[in-house]
Amino acid sequence: MTDTPDLTNPTDGTDGTAGADAVRATAEGSAPSRRSLIGWGGAGLALGAAAAGGAVAMTRTGNDVQPAAAEAGAAIAFHGTHQAGIASAVQDRLHFAAFDVKTDDRAAFVQLLKEWTLAAARMTAGHAVGEGAYGGLAEAPPDDTGEALGLKPSRLTLTIGFGPSLFDRFGLADRRPDALVDLPTFSGDNLDKARSNGDLCIQACADDPQVAVHAIRNLARIGFGKVAIRWSQLGFGKTSSTTPDAQTPRNLMGFKDGTRNIAGTETERLKKFVWVDGKDLDENSAWMTGGSYLVARRIRMNIETWDRTPLQEQEDIFGRDKGEGAPVGKAKERDKPFLKAMKPDAHVRLAHPDTNDGATILRRGYSFTDGTDGLGRLEAGLFFLAYQRDVRKGFIPVQRNLSRSDALNEYIQHVGSAVFAVPPGVRDKDDWWGRTLFSKEA
Repeated sequence: MTDTPDLTNPTDGTDGTAGADAVRATAEGSAPSRRSLIGWGGAGLALGAAAAGGAVAMTRTGNDVQPAAAEAGAAIAFHGTHQAGIASAVQDRLHFAAFDVKTDDRAAFVQLLKEWTLAAARMTAGHAVGEGAYGGLAEAPPDDTGEALGLKPSRLTLTIGFGPSLFDRFGLADRRPDALVDLPTFSGDNLDKARSNGDLCIQACADDPQVAVHAIRNLARIGFGKVAIRWSQLGFGKTSSTTPDAQTPRNLMGFKDGTRNIAGTETERLKKFVWVDGKDLDENSAWMTGGSYLVARRIRMNIETWDRTPLQEQEDIFGRDKGEGAPVGKAKERDKPFLKAMKPDAHVRLAHPDTNDGATILRRGYSFTDGTDGLGRLEAGLFFLAYQRDVRKGFIPVQRNLSRSDALNEYIQHVGSAVFAVPPGVRDKDDWWGRTLFSKEA
């Protein structure tokens, strides 16, 4: 909710066989497949480069391109020091997917990461995957599923993360950073294993829900046989903002959320609390320099109970008024909170950095509604996303504090959970997702 947690950004990728396959197929009198003709590597790299160079509306901050929040149809640059989708201006829609890896072939998995990178670069620039959704060989399925044809880029960002379980594969055990810890069990947790964890994740954010869904769908399609979606979550109505000059969004409980969130322009706070510094790492985990750590929590809200709670009690629970969002005893939303004026179990008081030895995280959460639970109650709540420099110094101490005594716990329950190491950004057209992790052996 408010203050710290709401509730609680080389190689050509081909082995040279594509051209040989095409020649062989032609010699044998059969039509070569489009994939053997173009490959996901050779021609795909050129396509990715063209996509990255497309004419799109952007503004530049340092080494990363950050779009103005109002440019809803614009493209956000895919390449940069950090992955987009972290400090970028928060979009309106989310499709988040966690994947399980289904192959033990390291080379095949690395090739998938390269293919995903090419596809992601194209989609974030507003282009179709590969050769597109039509116009190719009638005998072959199209490279792109087509539902985003004619739509603007819609500020699509695609952000990849690697879960702890991935480091049990591919000889990566010694590459797991110390900060990528398994989350402890918190008081009140009721986690569904089917909606928790994952070997890796993709976070797709956009201002058009179809653009976000299209991105996840196509990445899952490219990964068929190598990865499979473990669980996914659609989100709407951002519940946090990285643009404090814009109106603060509200969560499904009706309260402004993320008043003191880190802004995408606050370079020093991002450096201190979000981006992983090389001095945090040893030689084996230095690949995480410039990355971040993501905690994802699916938080179910007891909407019907909350809706019958008196206004004064709601405001006491949060420690802010519902209209302006001002902290107790203050007049304006952004007035500095006087924590001792709030009830001891007020959410803002317990979540505030001053109560948690300065622990601060960057939130990018979304509201969700997934129908009803079979008893006539809304299956709704907050899909909490938080980025931080170190999970042990960010989410874990804050959530421990909240889980013990937050008055809001009567109305919420954490039902899904995952943690991921989010690698640094893809630098240029020759780079790819996860290169720094796999580069020693790739």
